[in-house]
Amino acid sequence: MKQFFGAFFGSILGIIIATVLAVVMIIGAVKASFGSNTKDEDEVSTVKTNSVLKLDLEGQIQDREKENPLKEFGDLGPLTAEGAYGLNVLIDKIQKAKTDDKIKGIYLYSKHLEAGFATTQELRNALEDFKKSGKFIYSYAEFYGQKEYYLASVANKVFLNPQGDLDWKGLSMSIMFFKNAFEKLGVDVQVFRHGKFKSAVEPFLLDKMSASNRLQSETFLNSIWSTMLQNISKDRKMSVEELNRMANNLEIKFPEDAVGKLVDATYYEDEVLTEIKKKVGVAEKDKLNLVDIDKYDPKDKKTEGKDVKKIAVIYASGSINSGNGGDDEIGSDALAKTIKDARLDDKVKAIVLRVNSPGGSALASDVIWREVVLAKKAKPVIVSMGNLAASGGYYISCAADRIFAQPNTITGSIGVFGMIPNIQKALDQKLGITVDTVNTNLHSDVGGPLRGVSATEYEYIQSGVERVYDVFTKRVAEGRKMSQADVDSIGQGRVWTGADALKINLVDEMGGLNDAIAYAAKKAKVTDYKLVELPKQKSPFDFLTKKENEIEAHFVKKNLGISYTYFKQLQKLASLQGIQARLPFEMLVQ
Repeated sequence: MKQFFGAFFGSILGIIIATVLAVVMIIGAVKASFGSNTKDEDEVSTVKTNSVLKLDLEGQIQDREKENPLKEFGDLGPLTAEGAYGLNVLIDKIQKAKTDDKIKGIYLYSKHLEAGFATTQELRNALEDFKKSGKFIYSYAEFYGQKEYYLASVANKVFLNPQGDLDWKGLSMSIMFFKNAFEKLGVDVQVFRHGKFKSAVEPFLLDKMSASNRLQSETFLNSIWSTMLQNISKDRKMSVEELNRMANNLEIKFPEDAVGKLVDATYYEDEVLTEIKKKVGVAEKDKLNLVDIDKYDPKDKKTEGKDVKKIAVIYASGSINSGNGGDDEIGSDALAKTIKDARLDDKVKAIVLRVNSPGGSALASDVIWREVVLAKKAKPVIVSMGNLAASGGYYISCAADRIFAQPNTITGSIGVFGMIPNIQKALDQKLGITVDTVNTNLHSDVGGPLRGVSATEYEYIQSGVERVYDVFTKRVAEGRKMSQADVDSIGQGRVWTGADALKINLVDEMGGLNDAIAYAAKKAKVTDYKLVELPKQKSPFDFLTKKENEIEAHFVKKNLGISYTYFKQLQKLASLQGIQARLPFEMLVQ
């Protein structure tokens, strides 16, 4: 009876909670329909003559915007933890604004941008293209981090708050090492790898970077910095040498130090808005028609009809694992099925695979690779790389007809590894726990965490790693029309930027998602087509069934902040299964 009442009242409580959330969602939908009154008084949703599009960027930018009916309510914890912006939506709206006669320019206001360098580059390229229409871009911020400034530097005018700050000191990358901590805990991490640059295991074996890891880190970090400097140099009409000198000497101490160099003036926001009014010919006493990009929704002339041709854009974001995956994880079963369905759909004339992944399970990557190969036999398959397409992310890309990347995309990392933590000493010496095991055969418990491996067992596991690396390099050689020896020479787990990858034939062309789509249409010989984004998004109501660990992860990330990267790294160590084709390390670039 006690269990009955517990279940009964638990069900009643669940119904009440679901009802309340449903009401909140309905209010959110109504609020979204009629607009919000919480915006700046100048911001409206109606596009009138002499309107200016306000691009107010704060927080995370993902490849694909996720539907969320609660977005209007701001941060409601895990209920709205899907990310504020989708790069696909931002670029689409900027392109539409370019040809919208009522939009005269863009007001860019960025703060604490959470975006990878390739995402920032793709957004910057879209703004650069917008300027080609003859329309203006004005940028303002209270604080410019280096990534925010890189985006802002594309603007015709860059303004900084008189009491604000501009960070300009060059890029830095940090890796945390756990070797000494593990020794204190009595944990021994047993490593199996192929590739001198495959340094995912280094944080558990060393207390600093190996020479090979330092070499590759310096190479790709300088490549990213070089791309930034070249573009800033062009748009701000300053030499690369001058930009480097300013960083080396820490010349930008105060806002006024940046005037005439990195910024045009130090203004408060009301003064910036006055400048924009002058630019569009609005009297100072009149209202400036600022259109928030969230509210900007020009109507498309969409291609309709039963026989409409389609190009499928398939998003592959997150670590690669077997199964169905999740919001931030690529499941090989789900992604392979999505590619297969697009292959079998006669209306889909080409596939664009958008890859943003540090890799993961080698087996899961191979399952996806197979579907890419089969799809390529049926129709053009083009890859567009985002911030990361490394290791397993490159594995699933290498068979495509053509690969597009940004200059600062992180890719390559053709190498594999496996790790088995041995906690026997920690249990015995630290906790006084001993373990006794019964096996049916000599090596029945090999691979477990309760003892170390023998020399025979090490060779057994290492042979599996070598086999996977051999298969990986063969896949790349076949896809990229290279010899396996040449692939091995640029492989070994080494990480490359997109700019350097172009030089060694790992990618074909610099460009973003739209460039890949345009190439796919040309390859498929279609001019009138409809874009279909896959896999289909989950229902907005799916948040009601969010798993407990997803909700917990949201709060852990919020509380740990930048340290969440390292927390995830340790978490992955405990959950790794099988041989991994994964980016060598978790890195923080700032």
